[in-house]
Amino acid sequence: MGRDAADQREAQRRQSGSSAPLAEESLTVAERDDDEMPRVTLTRRRLVGFLLFIACTIAFLYFVLPQISGMKESWNRVGEGDHVWLAAAFGFEVLSMASYIAIFQGIHVPPGSRITWRESYLITMAGLAATRLFSAGGAGGVAVTAWALRRSGMGRREVAERMIAFLVLLYGVYLFAMIVCGIGLYAGIFPGPAPFGLTMVPAIIAVLGIAIVVPLALLPDDVERRIERVAARRPRTARWARKLAAGPASAAGGVRFAIERVRHPDAAMIGVVTWWVFNVAVLWASFKAFGDVPPLAVVIQGYFVGMLGNLLPLPAGIGGVDGGMIGAFVAFGVDGGLAVVAVLAYRLFAFWLPTLPGAIAYLQLRRRVQEWQGDAARA
Repeated sequence: MGRDAADQREAQRRQSGSSAPLAEESLTVAERDDDEMPRVTLTRRRLVGFLLFIACTIAFLYFVLPQISGMKESWNRVGEGDHVWLAAAFGFEVLSMASYIAIFQGIHVPPGSRITWRESYLITMAGLAATRLFSAGGAGGVAVTAWALRRSGMGRREVAERMIAFLVLLYGVYLFAMIVCGIGLYAGIFPGPAPFGLTMVPAIIAVLGIAIVVPLALLPDDVERRIERVAARRPRTARWARKLAAGPASAAGGVRFAIERVRHPDAAMIGVVTWWVFNVAVLWASFKAFGDVPPLAVVIQGYFVGMLGNLLPLPAGIGGVDGGMIGAFVAFGVDGGLAVVAVLAYRLFAFWLPTLPGAIAYLQLRRRVQEWQGDAARA
């Protein structure tokens, strides 16, 4: 009976497209119990620093920024935005979140998994809340997502491959958009100003990023074992070599998984594109609510260039994306005051709006995983 169950799980893994060896990665209940849900560790110093940063940011936005030449009149428009377009921005944000959940369900969840659409919603929203609370660059969301997938019974290797495939697909669209809009603006194919630093430089960086990631798919499936065989006469060296090769091996499996999904697209692949489309639409509607919208290619390029601010190690990412987008649009020749109010409205919908339901989902996810644990213990 145990052998039949193992054969069934192996068949499900092959059907899902993951290259992770299930026999090595299957988890016992005890091993899963060792994985605790990532939590926020608040020290007095960290809390004081975070609150001070928030206070300084708010003070700058409300007291300093309005005094800058040309900003005061536009700042007064914050309360005068077109409510119809602000409602449209809200709707686009809801659609973007629905797209994100569809991507998660299609990429992270293998056939036969206990993760339903409800759990996908909880994991997605809890990951967003963790990204806000834990660190910049999305590390908190990655930790919570990995924890939930492991608790669902998925092996470490498969979790890593699916999460890498998710990032490759999602940010592949990001890189492709910067290439198309950057070259299109600079070559005059799309209307709008075309400063070299905001068009061709991001496009070149995107090409380099693709050139680095795609060749990972050429690594063999058994690269860890091959390295271990090479150093077979030195067991300790072989053990360390295999550990060092685990990361590239998982990355290679994730890239191959992503390429396979591109070759055989499904509903999840539609979500990969629509998530970005609806996010840009939120920004476009925010511009429309307060004034004239820049050319579409400028909005797209300014959005993606500004998103690079997520890489800055700022508390909860506050300030990096806002400043990056505002700076990018000003460099594109957009009125500074309009850029400020539009970007801040966008951040209200895209950043702050999902945080409250995300915090609730964070608590609900913890209870749901405890139910999984109880079911496994009874089984």
